[in-house]
Amino acid sequence: MGDSIDGSSAAQRAQDDPRESEARGLFGRLFDALTPDDDSAAKARALGATLPGLARLQDMRVEDVAIPKAEIVALERGTELGDIVVAFRDSGYSRIPVYDETLDQPLGLLLLKDLALRYGFNGHHAIDLQSLLRPILYVPPSMTLAVLLRKMQAERTHFALVIDEYGGVDGLVTIEDLLEQVVGEIEDEHDTEDEAQIQHETPSTLLVDARAPLEEIERELGFVLIDPEEEEEIDSLGGLVFLLSGRVPVRGEMIAHPSGLEFEVVEADPRRIHRLRVHLPEVLRKAAQ
Repeated sequence: MGDSIDGSSAAQRAQDDPRESEARGLFGRLFDALTPDDDSAAKARALGATLPGLARLQDMRVEDVAIPKAEIVALERGTELGDIVVAFRDSGYSRIPVYDETLDQPLGLLLLKDLALRYGFNGHHAIDLQSLLRPILYVPPSMTLAVLLRKMQAERTHFALVIDEYGGVDGLVTIEDLLEQVVGEIEDEHDTEDEAQIQHETPSTLLVDARAPLEEIERELGFVLIDPEEEEEIDSLGGLVFLLSGRVPVRGEMIAHPSGLEFEVVEADPRRIHRLRVHLPEVLRKAAQ
């Protein structure tokens, strides 16, 4: 467990060093507004005027934003260095939980910077993974996001595993998931907004942003994907896949279309689909050509 950071100590550091006050920025204001004291209501109202989404942290629970267990990228404690590097590279994450035998027996959190500082990224020598692990914060799915944000501040962590009533791992949540409820989606270097919405991967596959308008996909493929009566309800490819599956599908899932197309979910979270791979059967490839 990390040392607790109370409001008075943070204020003292800010007074001692003005740069500390600037560095706290949005995080500091959020923590202050959500810290229970005599002025908390006034703080929350003041910050809420600037960030209307702040109220969501008080109303929403961990289970509303957590990534499900099936989508967690994790490492078994006996994983070799080369495979660990591949896991970080392919996932794009900077923190990955480590477990013993199954994910329901988590051991700790591996940070990419800790691995790099100790071992670098080259070589295949044995590593002492256990010595690199940091403690993991465990939280119940019913905890409010406001309470979780305060716990993350106190424990100095940006990552928590969600534990079910039987003690098993149910999902994970990061501080980015919480902040997105306040300020909207946060794009980072691994997001794809600046890439073309429709990319030709191979003659038989397209990589498509789930927000791509259906009419653009239809124009690219050369045929219609929805009935005229559905046009009012669906305007994006992600919306079509949601309609076909009846839910938000998980990463790696294949969703079939009546035309013979298959939609592979490349990126998704519990609330939305981000990217899809469109697989064209041979008969539709010839029609599109």
